[in-house]
Amino acid sequence: MGLFKSKAERELERILFDLRCNLENNYKDSAHEARKRLGARAEELFREGKISQKTYDKYRVIYEEYTERLKDYRH
Repeated sequence: MGLFKSKAERELERILFDLRCNLENNYKDSAHEARKRLGARAEELFREGKISQKTYDKYRVIYEEYTERLKDYRH
């Protein structure tokens, strides 16, 4: 299924992969940074017209879920 994703969506998937890997390995600071990067990059790609509203909404929901999940994720 990932075969037909746009370059922009593949970029967001790589950031999401980094976020998940950082969480699995308990790298708190890196996980927070990847979450911020995901939100900012999705916003930027949407404004540039490189991803659709549907794709943006999908990554926005993921961003918000991880924001909630990482809320108390501190040292």
